[in-house]
Amino acid sequence: MIENKVLLKDQIKYIVIHCSDTNENDTAEDIHKLHLSFGWEGIGYHKVIKKNGDLENGRPEFWRGAHVYGHNHESLGICLIGKGNFNKKQFNALKKLLILWKKKYPLATIIGHKDFKNTKKTCPNFDVFSWVKENNII
Repeated sequence: MIENKVLLKDQIKYIVIHCSDTNENDTAEDIHKLHLSFGWEGIGYHKVIKKNGDLENGRPEFWRGAHVYGHNHESLGICLIGKGNFNKKQFNALKKLLILWKKKYPLATIIGHKDFKNTKKTCPNFDVFSWVKENNII
């Protein structure tokens, strides 16, 4: 049923930061193809930030993601390309996106994938809470 896939603005409680465990040159399209191979309905993230800092679209914000088990119905997902060796361009793009999304979704908590209790992931391989605080993203 399509209504089960819609993500309404007032449902968004989390903005989840991820990293890819893929090739450093990968794009949203590459992740889309990978996620299709898992049997998913395409890319699970809403945004992807490439190594050059370019921001690419994944799923539309109104469409439920497939990026954090048990919380897709209440979250948006951002994926940084890389396993943890992110650069200034990526962090600048992330900051701009988070500032924009916090204006749109002021009640959402910015969190790393690893910070959910139901995962053993280390992604995004940095302390999101500290980074958000250091960058004055409210």
